[in-house]
Amino acid sequence: MSGKTPAALVLEDGRVFRGWAYGAQGSTLGEAVFCTGMTGYQETLTDPSYHRQIVVQTAPQIGNTGWNDEDDESSKIWVSGYVVRDPARIPSNWRSRRSLDEELARQGVVGISGVDTRALTRHLREQGAMRAGVFSGDALDGDDAMREKVLASPPMKGADLAGEVTTAQPYVIAAQGERRYRVAALDLGIKSNTPRQMSRRGIEVHVLPAGSTVEDLLGIEPDGVFLSNGPGDPETQAHAIALTGEILRREIPLFGICFGNQILGRALGLDTYKMRYGHRGINIPVIDVETGRVAITAQNHGFALTGEAGRTFDSPFGTARVSHYCPNDGTVEGLRCSDVPAFSVQYHPEAAAGPHDANPLFDEFVTLMEKKSSR
Repeated sequence: MSGKTPAALVLEDGRVFRGWAYGAQGSTLGEAVFCTGMTGYQETLTDPSYHRQIVVQTAPQIGNTGWNDEDDESSKIWVSGYVVRDPARIPSNWRSRRSLDEELARQGVVGISGVDTRALTRHLREQGAMRAGVFSGDALDGDDAMREKVLASPPMKGADLAGEVTTAQPYVIAAQGERRYRVAALDLGIKSNTPRQMSRRGIEVHVLPAGSTVEDLLGIEPDGVFLSNGPGDPETQAHAIALTGEILRREIPLFGICFGNQILGRALGLDTYKMRYGHRGINIPVIDVETGRVAITAQNHGFALTGEAGRTFDSPFGTARVSHYCPNDGTVEGLRCSDVPAFSVQYHPEAAAGPHDANPLFDEFVTLMEKKSSR
Protein backbone atom coordinates (compact mmCIF):
# COMPACT_ATOMS: atom_id res chain seq x y z
CA MET A 1 0.00 0.00 0.00
CA SER A 2 1.32 3.43 -0.88
CA GLY A 3 1.88 5.90 1.93
CA LYS A 4 2.66 3.20 4.52
CA THR A 5 6.09 2.37 5.90
CA PRO A 6 6.99 -1.34 5.88
CA ALA A 7 7.81 -2.97 9.20
CA ALA A 8 8.77 -6.41 10.49
CA LEU A 9 8.41 -8.35 13.73
CA VAL A 10 11.32 -10.78 14.05
CA LEU A 11 11.23 -13.58 16.61
CA GLU A 12 14.32 -15.22 18.04
CA ASP A 13 13.43 -18.57 16.43
CA GLY A 14 13.65 -16.91 12.99
CA ARG A 15 9.92 -16.45 12.33
CA VAL A 16 9.19 -13.10 10.68
CA PHE A 17 5.83 -11.31 10.55
CA ARG A 18 5.54 -8.36 8.20
CA GLY A 19 3.27 -5.34 8.39
CA TRP A 20 3.32 -1.55 8.56
CA ALA A 21 4.88 0.91 10.96
CA TYR A 22 2.53 1.94 13.77
CA GLY A 23 3.48 4.60 16.30
CA ALA A 24 7.15 5.54 16.27
CA GLN A 25 9.50 4.25 13.58
CA GLY A 26 12.83 2.64 14.32
CA SER A 27 13.70 -0.52 16.21
CA THR A 28 12.91 -2.01 19.61
CA LEU A 29 13.75 -5.25 21.41
CA GLY A 30 11.91 -7.18 24.11
CA GLU A 31 10.04 -10.36 24.95
CA ALA A 32 7.08 -11.05 22.66
CA VAL A 33 3.94 -11.85 24.69
CA PHE A 34 0.23 -11.79 23.90
CA CYS A 35 -2.60 -10.11 25.81
CA THR A 36 -6.13 -11.48 25.44
CA GLY A 37 -8.02 -8.45 26.75
CA MET A 38 -10.77 -7.22 24.44
CA THR A 39 -10.65 -3.75 26.04
CA GLY A 40 -8.30 -1.68 28.17
CA TYR A 41 -5.38 -1.23 25.79
CA GLN A 42 -4.45 2.10 27.41
CA GLU A 43 -4.22 0.48 30.84
CA THR A 44 -2.18 -2.37 29.33
CA LEU A 45 0.31 -0.05 27.68
CA THR A 46 0.88 1.97 30.86
CA ASP A 47 1.17 -1.05 33.19
CA PRO A 48 4.79 -1.16 34.48
CA SER A 49 4.58 -4.97 34.60
CA TYR A 50 4.97 -4.94 30.80
CA HIS A 51 8.39 -3.28 30.98
CA ARG A 52 10.74 -4.76 28.33
CA GLN A 53 7.95 -6.69 26.60
CA ILE A 54 6.55 -6.44 23.08
CA VAL A 55 2.82 -6.83 23.55
CA VAL A 56 0.69 -8.57 20.92
CA GLN A 57 -3.02 -7.72 21.13
CA THR A 58 -5.15 -10.74 20.26
CA ALA A 59 -8.24 -8.56 19.75
CA PRO A 60 -8.18 -7.66 16.05
CA GLN A 61 -9.35 -4.05 16.29
CA ILE A 62 -7.34 -1.74 18.52
CA GLY A 63 -7.49 2.03 19.03
CA ASN A 64 -11.23 2.55 18.53
CA THR A 65 -11.58 4.75 21.62
CA GLY A 66 -8.35 6.68 21.08
CA TRP A 67 -6.25 7.88 23.99
CA ASN A 68 -7.51 9.94 26.94
CA ASP A 69 -5.84 11.71 29.85
CA GLU A 70 -7.59 9.78 32.65
CA ASP A 71 -6.92 6.05 32.23
CA ASP A 72 -3.13 5.82 32.44
CA GLU A 73 -1.95 3.34 35.08
CA SER A 74 1.43 5.08 35.46
CA SER A 75 3.36 8.09 34.20
CA LYS A 76 4.25 6.61 30.79
CA ILE A 77 3.90 3.76 28.34
CA TRP A 78 6.11 0.91 29.54
CA VAL A 79 5.84 -1.68 26.77
CA SER A 80 8.91 -2.05 24.57
CA GLY A 81 6.84 -2.51 21.43
CA TYR A 82 3.28 -2.98 20.27
CA VAL A 83 1.76 -5.37 17.72
CA VAL A 84 -1.78 -5.01 16.36
CA ARG A 85 -3.77 -6.32 13.44
CA ASP A 86 -6.33 -3.68 12.48
CA PRO A 87 -5.74 -0.24 14.03
CA ALA A 88 -8.61 2.23 14.08
CA ARG A 89 -8.30 4.87 11.37
CA ILE A 90 -10.37 7.39 13.32
CA PRO A 91 -10.90 7.11 17.12
CA SER A 92 -14.42 7.69 18.41
CA ASN A 93 -15.00 8.40 22.10
CA TRP A 94 -16.06 11.51 23.99
CA ARG A 95 -13.01 11.27 26.26
CA SER A 96 -10.48 10.76 23.45
CA ARG A 97 -7.82 13.46 23.12
CA ARG A 98 -5.69 11.91 20.36
CA SER A 99 -5.29 8.66 18.49
CA LEU A 100 -3.40 5.66 19.85
CA ASP A 101 -1.00 5.93 16.91
CA GLU A 102 -0.22 9.54 17.86
CA GLU A 103 0.38 8.68 21.50
CA LEU A 104 2.70 5.78 20.64
CA ALA A 105 4.68 8.08 18.35
CA ARG A 106 4.74 10.87 20.95
CA GLN A 107 6.25 8.53 23.54
CA GLY A 108 8.65 6.88 21.09
CA VAL A 109 7.06 3.43 21.21
CA VAL A 110 7.83 1.41 18.07
CA GLY A 111 4.88 -0.64 16.86
CA ILE A 112 3.68 -2.65 13.90
CA SER A 113 0.19 -3.06 12.41
CA GLY A 114 -1.31 -5.34 9.80
CA VAL A 115 0.15 -8.45 11.45
CA ASP A 116 -1.76 -11.74 11.44
CA THR A 117 -1.99 -11.69 15.24
CA ARG A 118 -4.01 -14.91 15.30
CA ALA A 119 -1.15 -16.83 13.67
CA LEU A 120 1.39 -15.01 15.84
CA THR A 121 -0.50 -15.83 19.06
CA ARG A 122 -0.76 -19.48 18.10
CA HIS A 123 2.99 -19.55 17.40
CA LEU A 124 3.76 -18.05 20.84
CA ARG A 125 1.39 -20.51 22.54
CA GLU A 126 3.13 -23.45 20.85
CA GLN A 127 6.73 -22.24 21.06
CA GLY A 128 6.50 -20.03 24.17
CA ALA A 129 7.11 -16.34 24.79
CA MET A 130 10.46 -15.39 23.28
CA ARG A 131 12.77 -12.51 22.50
CA ALA A 132 11.76 -10.41 19.54
CA GLY A 133 12.28 -7.12 17.77
CA VAL A 134 10.17 -4.68 15.78
CA PHE A 135 11.94 -2.88 12.94
CA SER A 136 10.67 -0.16 10.60
CA GLY A 137 11.89 2.79 8.57
CA ASP A 138 15.66 3.09 8.40
CA ALA A 139 16.03 0.26 10.95
CA LEU A 140 14.46 -2.30 8.58
CA ASP A 141 17.24 -4.64 7.45
CA GLY A 142 17.76 -8.17 6.20
CA ASP A 143 16.07 -10.91 8.20
CA ASP A 144 19.35 -12.44 9.38
CA ALA A 145 20.75 -9.10 10.52
CA MET A 146 17.58 -8.25 12.44
CA ARG A 147 17.51 -11.68 14.06
CA GLU A 148 21.12 -11.26 15.22
CA LYS A 149 20.06 -8.12 17.09
CA VAL A 150 17.21 -10.05 18.71
CA LEU A 151 19.52 -12.88 19.78
CA ALA A 152 21.91 -10.37 21.34
CA SER A 153 19.17 -8.94 23.59
CA PRO A 154 18.81 -10.11 27.24
CA PRO A 155 16.23 -12.79 28.12
CA MET A 156 13.45 -12.25 30.66
CA LYS A 157 14.70 -15.14 32.80
CA GLY A 158 17.02 -13.56 35.35
CA ALA A 159 15.90 -9.99 34.55
CA ASP A 160 15.94 -7.63 37.55
CA LEU A 161 13.49 -4.93 36.46
CA ALA A 162 11.56 -3.74 39.52
CA GLY A 163 14.21 -1.13 40.28
CA GLU A 164 13.75 0.34 36.80
CA VAL A 165 10.03 1.02 37.23
CA THR A 166 9.72 1.88 40.93
CA THR A 167 9.12 5.41 42.19
CA ALA A 168 12.25 7.46 42.86
CA GLN A 169 10.71 9.14 45.92
CA PRO A 170 8.01 8.12 48.40
CA TYR A 171 4.59 9.68 47.95
CA VAL A 172 1.25 9.54 49.74
CA ILE A 173 -2.28 8.92 48.48
CA ALA A 174 -4.65 10.33 51.09
CA ALA A 175 -7.62 8.38 52.39
CA GLN A 176 -11.02 9.39 51.07
CA GLY A 177 -13.02 10.59 54.04
CA GLU A 178 -11.86 9.65 57.50
CA ARG A 179 -8.55 7.81 57.66
CA ARG A 180 -9.02 4.35 59.10
CA TYR A 181 -5.64 2.77 58.40
CA ARG A 182 -2.18 3.56 57.07
CA VAL A 183 -0.54 1.17 54.59
CA ALA A 184 3.04 1.01 53.32
CA ALA A 185 2.93 -0.07 49.66
CA LEU A 186 6.21 -1.37 48.24
CA ASP A 187 6.32 -0.15 44.65
CA LEU A 188 7.64 -2.96 42.47
CA GLY A 189 5.70 -1.57 39.49
CA ILE A 190 2.44 -0.43 41.08
CA LYS A 191 -0.56 0.64 39.01
CA SER A 192 -2.40 3.89 39.80
CA ASN A 193 -5.71 2.19 40.50
CA THR A 194 -4.28 0.09 43.34
CA PRO A 195 -3.73 2.87 45.92
CA ARG A 196 -6.94 4.45 44.63
CA GLN A 197 -8.87 1.31 45.60
CA MET A 198 -7.35 1.37 49.07
CA SER A 199 -7.99 5.11 49.43
CA ARG A 200 -11.70 4.51 48.81
CA ARG A 201 -11.69 2.24 51.87
CA GLY A 202 -10.29 4.89 54.19
CA ILE A 203 -6.66 3.82 53.81
CA GLU A 204 -3.82 6.33 53.63
CA VAL A 205 -1.30 4.77 51.24
CA HIS A 206 2.41 5.52 51.49
CA VAL A 207 4.00 4.32 48.23
CA LEU A 208 7.66 3.49 48.84
CA PRO A 209 10.58 2.74 46.46
CA ALA A 210 11.50 -0.91 45.93
CA GLY A 211 14.81 -0.37 47.72
CA SER A 212 13.20 0.79 50.96
CA THR A 213 14.46 -0.73 54.19
CA VAL A 214 12.41 -2.24 56.96
CA GLU A 215 13.17 0.90 58.96
CA ASP A 216 11.65 2.98 56.14
CA LEU A 217 8.46 0.92 56.32
CA LEU A 218 8.25 0.88 60.08
CA GLY A 219 8.95 4.61 60.17
CA ILE A 220 5.49 5.41 58.86
CA GLU A 221 3.91 3.15 61.52
CA PRO A 222 1.83 1.14 59.04
CA ASP A 223 -1.23 -0.87 59.95
CA GLY A 224 -0.49 -3.03 56.93
CA VAL A 225 2.01 -3.63 54.12
CA PHE A 226 1.17 -4.09 50.45
CA LEU A 227 3.40 -5.79 47.84
CA SER A 228 2.57 -4.58 44.33
CA ASN A 229 2.71 -6.07 40.86
CA GLY A 230 5.86 -5.58 38.79
CA PRO A 231 8.05 -6.83 35.93
CA GLY A 232 10.91 -9.30 35.65
CA ASP A 233 12.04 -12.48 37.36
CA PRO A 234 11.01 -12.73 41.04
CA GLU A 235 14.10 -14.81 41.78
CA THR A 236 16.17 -11.61 41.41
CA GLN A 237 14.30 -9.80 44.20
CA ALA A 238 16.44 -10.80 47.16
CA HIS A 239 15.86 -7.46 48.89
CA ALA A 240 12.05 -7.53 48.57
CA ILE A 241 11.96 -11.17 49.68
CA ALA A 242 14.07 -10.45 52.77
CA LEU A 243 11.98 -7.36 53.53
CA THR A 244 8.81 -9.45 53.32
CA GLY A 245 10.32 -11.89 55.80
CA GLU A 246 10.93 -9.03 58.24
CA ILE A 247 7.29 -7.92 57.93
CA LEU A 248 6.02 -11.46 58.49
CA ARG A 249 8.29 -11.83 61.53
CA ARG A 250 6.70 -8.73 63.05
CA GLU A 251 3.21 -10.06 62.17
CA ILE A 252 2.16 -6.87 60.37
CA PRO A 253 -0.85 -7.59 58.08
CA LEU A 254 0.41 -8.13 54.53
CA PHE A 255 -1.32 -8.33 51.15
CA GLY A 256 0.46 -9.04 47.87
CA ILE A 257 -0.72 -9.15 44.26
CA CYS A 258 0.88 -10.57 41.10
CA PHE A 259 4.64 -10.03 41.52
CA GLY A 260 3.90 -9.49 45.22
CA ASN A 261 2.33 -12.97 45.35
CA GLN A 262 5.58 -14.42 44.02
CA ILE A 263 7.63 -12.39 46.49
CA LEU A 264 5.52 -13.65 49.42
CA GLY A 265 5.76 -17.20 48.09
CA ARG A 266 9.54 -17.09 47.91
CA ALA A 267 9.69 -15.60 51.42
CA LEU A 268 7.63 -18.61 52.56
CA GLY A 269 10.10 -21.00 50.90
CA LEU A 270 8.42 -21.74 47.56
CA ASP A 271 10.21 -21.66 44.22
CA THR A 272 9.19 -19.80 41.05
CA TYR A 273 9.51 -20.77 37.40
CA LYS A 274 9.10 -19.11 34.02
CA MET A 275 5.82 -20.05 32.36
CA ARG A 276 5.60 -21.12 28.73
CA TYR A 277 3.64 -18.05 27.65
CA GLY A 278 2.14 -16.66 30.85
CA HIS A 279 -1.26 -15.20 31.69
CA ARG A 280 -2.04 -11.79 30.24
CA GLY A 281 -5.58 -10.52 29.83
CA ILE A 282 -8.77 -9.60 31.65
CA ASN A 283 -10.65 -12.87 31.19
CA ILE A 284 -8.73 -15.53 33.17
CA PRO A 285 -10.65 -17.82 35.59
CA VAL A 286 -9.43 -18.47 39.13
CA ILE A 287 -10.92 -20.88 41.68
CA ASP A 288 -10.89 -20.24 45.44
CA VAL A 289 -10.07 -23.63 46.97
CA GLU A 290 -12.00 -22.99 50.20
CA THR A 291 -15.28 -21.80 48.67
CA GLY A 292 -15.10 -23.25 45.16
CA ARG A 293 -16.09 -19.84 43.83
CA VAL A 294 -14.81 -18.87 40.38
CA ALA A 295 -13.64 -15.32 39.68
CA ILE A 296 -12.85 -13.94 36.25
CA THR A 297 -9.66 -11.98 36.75
CA ALA A 298 -7.19 -9.54 35.21
CA GLN A 299 -3.66 -10.94 35.03
CA ASN A 300 -0.22 -10.10 33.71
CA HIS A 301 2.58 -12.48 34.62
CA GLY A 302 5.12 -14.71 32.94
CA PHE A 303 6.43 -16.34 36.14
CA ALA A 304 4.55 -18.41 38.71
CA LEU A 305 4.96 -20.18 42.05
CA THR A 306 5.43 -23.93 42.32
CA GLY A 307 2.68 -25.81 44.13
CA GLU A 308 -0.67 -27.53 43.82
CA ALA A 309 -4.21 -26.37 44.58
CA GLY A 310 -5.12 -26.74 48.26
CA ARG A 311 -1.65 -27.88 49.29
CA THR A 312 -0.59 -26.91 52.82
CA PHE A 313 3.10 -26.49 53.56
CA ASP A 314 5.39 -25.49 56.38
CA SER A 315 7.26 -22.21 56.11
CA PRO A 316 9.64 -20.23 58.33
CA PHE A 317 6.50 -18.37 59.49
CA GLY A 318 4.20 -21.29 60.19
CA THR A 319 1.71 -23.13 58.03
CA ALA A 320 0.57 -21.74 54.69
CA ARG A 321 -1.71 -22.95 51.94
CA VAL A 322 -2.13 -22.64 48.18
CA SER A 323 -5.54 -20.94 48.32
CA HIS A 324 -6.33 -20.26 44.65
CA TYR A 325 -5.53 -21.86 41.30
CA CYS A 326 -6.24 -21.40 37.60
CA PRO A 327 -8.40 -24.22 36.17
CA ASN A 328 -6.90 -23.69 32.71
CA ASP A 329 -3.46 -24.96 33.66
CA GLY A 330 -3.31 -25.47 37.44
CA THR A 331 -1.13 -22.41 38.06
CA VAL A 332 -0.88 -21.26 41.68
CA GLU A 333 -3.04 -18.12 41.98
CA GLY A 334 -2.98 -17.34 45.70
CA LEU A 335 -1.54 -18.04 49.13
CA ARG A 336 -2.94 -17.85 52.67
CA CYS A 337 -0.85 -17.94 55.85
CA SER A 338 -2.37 -19.60 58.92
CA ASP A 339 -0.07 -18.35 61.67
CA VAL A 340 0.74 -14.82 60.46
CA PRO A 341 -1.67 -12.23 58.97
CA ALA A 342 -0.69 -12.48 55.31
CA PHE A 343 -2.26 -13.47 52.00
CA SER A 344 -1.68 -12.87 48.30
CA VAL A 345 -3.13 -13.48 44.85
CA GLN A 346 -1.49 -13.79 41.45
CA TYR A 347 -4.05 -11.59 39.73
CA HIS A 348 -5.03 -7.89 39.81
CA PRO A 349 -8.00 -7.08 42.08
CA GLU A 350 -7.77 -3.38 41.15
CA ALA A 351 -8.68 -4.61 37.64
CA ALA A 352 -8.47 -1.56 35.43
CA ALA A 353 -10.16 -1.93 32.93
CA GLY A 354 -12.03 -4.77 34.60
CA PRO A 355 -13.40 -7.28 35.50
CA HIS A 356 -14.24 -6.51 39.13
CA ASP A 357 -14.88 -9.99 40.54
CA ALA A 358 -11.80 -9.82 42.78
CA ASN A 359 -12.33 -6.28 44.07
CA PRO A 360 -13.49 -7.50 47.53
CA LEU A 361 -9.94 -8.68 48.25
CA PHE A 362 -9.17 -5.11 49.32
CA ASP A 363 -11.97 -5.46 51.88
CA GLU A 364 -10.33 -8.66 53.09
CA PHE A 365 -7.10 -6.69 53.61
CA VAL A 366 -9.08 -4.17 55.67
CA THR A 367 -10.55 -7.00 57.74
CA LEU A 368 -7.06 -8.36 58.36
CA MET A 369 -5.96 -4.97 59.70
CA GLU A 370 -9.12 -4.67 61.80
CA LYS A 371 -8.42 -8.01 63.48
CA LYS A 372 -4.83 -7.02 64.19
CA SER A 373 -5.78 -3.62 65.66
CA SER A 374 -8.51 -5.13 67.88
CA ARG A 375 -6.12 -7.47 69.68
